[in-house]
Amino acid sequence: MKLALATLFVASASAFAPASTSSRSTGLQMSLKDDMANVGKVALAGAIAFGVAAAPAQAITKSEINELSYLQVKGTGLANRCAEVIGEDTIKPKTGQKLVEMCIEPKAWAVEEEIGKGGKTEKKFVNSKVMTRQTYTLEAIEGPIKNDGVIIFTEKEGIDYAATTVQLPGGERVPFLFTVKDLVCKGNGDSFKPGFQMGGDFNTPSYRTGLFLDPKGRGGTTGYDMAVALPGLQSGEEGDAELFGENNKVFDVTQGRIEMEVNKVNAEESEIGGVFVATQLGDTDMGSKTPKKVLTKGIFFAKVE
Repeated sequence: MKLALATLFVASASAFAPASTSSRSTGLQMSLKDDMANVGKVALAGAIAFGVAAAPAQAITKSEINELSYLQVKGTGLANRCAEVIGEDTIKPKTGQKLVEMCIEPKAWAVEEEIGKGGKTEKKFVNSKVMTRQTYTLEAIEGPIKNDGVIIFTEKEGIDYAATTVQLPGGERVPFLFTVKDLVCKGNGDSFKPGFQMGGDFNTPSYRTGLFLDPKGRGGTTGYDMAVALPGLQSGEEGDAELFGENNKVFDVTQGRIEMEVNKVNAEESEIGGVFVATQLGDTDMGSKTPKKVLTKGIFFAKVE
């Protein structure tokens, strides 16, 4: 039985492979928060309309995943997938309980671009293709629940970030750190049931850390303070302004937002599942460029403990 089940999972895995703190930071956060207010629920509805909410063919549950050995999972892509939930029950958590084993799996990506037509430009999210191998799903996230008539979930730990790169139709690649660090998610009710929604803000750390060195050996906490191959511009006078953004490496922490909707609940297994839409800023190249806004849609899974 296990062999047949494993064969089914291996055969189906390919079907789910990805498609071929400064004033500056404050300004970026405020801009993103304003945009998310307009995008959030509309995008969540769009995710449902376009089938993100629908369970894929040959969906795999948590209990089925737990039956597989390491070798049966290795190389199949199943480790990058969130489990599906079967059922439409209701779970009313109590204060002090936790959400554990939370998994957040992106299914679609879009990047905000300025689209020009007839001499006019407008900002629109353009569908993008993920270039990262199957390592972009967040896993083992957990945190406490508070329920005083409204459920509030606070993320505390887990594999809560994944370096990801997407490619625009024109070939431009946009790196970003997909994350839900320090997420505080507030719901619209006191029970997990189909239709329950919750959302909140999270912090997005810099895509690169202070130890990263650029091609000229400049870094945030190590390396050169300036491009040594251009000594003529390192006079501290007007000439240095041109390279200030490249020389002055900063660790930007911006803010993102996620909206989630539960559509499946299994009370017997204490499992919930649903769809999400998240918006965040992409890589700033340690302060030298303006980040692009990235929209991510997908599914999530969690257990109430």
